[in-house]
Amino acid sequence: MTQCQILDHPLITHKLAILRDKETDAAQFKATLASLTALMSHAVFAHLAAEDVVIDTPLEAMTTQKLAKPPVLVSILRAGNGMADSFFAICPEASLAHIGAQRDPETHLPEFYYEKYPADLAARQAILIDPMLATGGSAIMAADRLKEKGVSDIVFTCLVAAPEGIAAFHDAHPDIRIITAALDRELNDNCYILPGLGDAGDRIFNT
Repeated sequence: MTQCQILDHPLITHKLAILRDKETDAAQFKATLASLTALMSHAVFAHLAAEDVVIDTPLEAMTTQKLAKPPVLVSILRAGNGMADSFFAICPEASLAHIGAQRDPETHLPEFYYEKYPADLAARQAILIDPMLATGGSAIMAADRLKEKGVSDIVFTCLVAAPEGIAAFHDAHPDIRIITAALDRELNDNCYILPGLGDAGDRIFNT
């Protein structure tokens, strides 16, 4: 069963309130998104596999742990880049991959248009990233494509999720954990999250 982890932290709620405010401009939106993503990174990276290694400190040898293999951060374009860049800054050992999916304005269904991955994708853990989980269509399509390429260890993370999106994603991928900063009320008739924060891509890129 899909596990949905909602991050309960006063600073996360505070920064998310700034992102939700319609008066927040693009510059403040991007800066706040970066710091919010950094706060979320502890939970998002907590599942990564580590292995024992022996290192030499200035005083003695010791056994500690390092990442078994760096993860792949998979940004669902274009809005995913706002979070992926911040995760990448925290874990620069990772690879940054991209999946292009855009929603048809009439059918609300995702349309695939681009993908780029590291050559050893199937051997890596993947963190799938999109700020909004609304209908779940883009996230489901992206997870489908990762699994088709042999990826078996995936986490999906977003800023805001709707109950409808979580239910749809659960039905399609019950094995993938969802990590979100907030669970909102519902979708409106245009499949935007309420209360939400508007179109994350437009607000990040000032379009």
